[in-house]
Amino acid sequence: MNQAEVLDVRAFINARKMSAFQWGLVVLCFLIVAVDGMDVAIMGFVAPSILGEWHISRPAFGVVMGAAPIGLAVGALLAGSSADWFGRRKVLLGSVLGFGVATLATAHASTPQAMATLRFVTGLALGAAMPNTTTLISEYIPERIRSSVIATMFTGFNLGSAAIGFAAAWLTPRFGWQAVLTFGGLMPLILLPFMFFLLPESARYLVSKNAPAERVRPLLSRVCQVSLDSYKVFVSQEAPVSAKQPLGVLFSQGYALKTFSLWLTYFMGLLVIYLTTSWLPTMMKDAGISIDRASTLTAMFQLGGTVGAIAVGFAMDRIKPGRVISASYLLGGVALLVLGSVGLNSAWIMLAILATGFCLSGAQTGLNAYAPGCYPTMARATGVSWMLGVGRLGSILGSSIGGVLLSQGWGFESIFLALAIPAVIAAASILGGSLQGRAQA
Repeated sequence: MNQAEVLDVRAFINARKMSAFQWGLVVLCFLIVAVDGMDVAIMGFVAPSILGEWHISRPAFGVVMGAAPIGLAVGALLAGSSADWFGRRKVLLGSVLGFGVATLATAHASTPQAMATLRFVTGLALGAAMPNTTTLISEYIPERIRSSVIATMFTGFNLGSAAIGFAAAWLTPRFGWQAVLTFGGLMPLILLPFMFFLLPESARYLVSKNAPAERVRPLLSRVCQVSLDSYKVFVSQEAPVSAKQPLGVLFSQGYALKTFSLWLTYFMGLLVIYLTTSWLPTMMKDAGISIDRASTLTAMFQLGGTVGAIAVGFAMDRIKPGRVISASYLLGGVALLVLGSVGLNSAWIMLAILATGFCLSGAQTGLNAYAPGCYPTMARATGVSWMLGVGRLGSILGSSIGGVLLSQGWGFESIFLALAIPAVIAAASILGGSLQGRAQA
């Protein structure tokens, strides 16, 4: 066949400027991540009202709070990786529909057991949304700006988490906690029709599945807003893999070390971040700091993380991304040492918390942007979703171990000095994995 009739989809997307449709896709995925953030964070805002109305203890309600994180881990491992079999679009549509309906149903739960079950189901659906949003975007964004675009998209998660907090503050005193859950369930369902008409399947995924040119051509023409009628064959040049199944690719030659590096890094990063965000307000309160100041200081971590995500993504597009992420984790470890050394009453505490959030959350978001490029198209969703699923175990450990350490007499300073260790492990792990990957290349 005439070579002029063959189009390499990956090279074509990388060589072009972003079309209006591609930018619109980024906005749509930003909104998907935002509603994801809303439904992940929602229980923290309605829990006090439910505890008061149902007259149950905090430990008894703990099963409800822990159900969604467990569901998220399972959902990422199972539902998230299913996109390599069924397509990114189908799984994303099913995911958003699933956590929207499940959150609506949670508003009508009458017992902790029923609510825990529904939150687990919500977590299953939520677990599929994040990895597939990342995967789909990574396959339609030019690689030269991919990291900064994905990192910016991920700031939607913080926006959604903040938005549901403001909604809860207004809705709860007027209509009760059920109204907050109803609002949180309706938002993804309102977004669903826009997704149905605007969300495309990945052209690179279709090519990897040997879809006919008649299916790929109109899709890629629509996304890139250019006529491709002269092309008869669509390909996507990638390094060959020996494994036949997506999960097998993760542990095949050339990918196994990279896979374990991503898992260890993501696990350690979430361990530090969740222990910090979950227990920092409590530690401040125990130290005699007012609730208002504790809330302000904790918000500095989230603010720093949002700015850090954009900065790290920007740097990753210009410097070797593995080194940028490693340096960010390492600087986060230094910030943790400073945080543990200066103490809660220091004038530098706000700056130390801001720097900690900037480095650690920035690195964690950068890892989300880095992971899709580590795997071939046939296993990309599986690679990203398994990293997120295994990493969720770090968030569960971080959320729970803080209470254990405090009960054993650990103070603010000793906890944050110790947290520098997993931050350094994360830095070493991602650097080692990226260096090995370059050596193999």
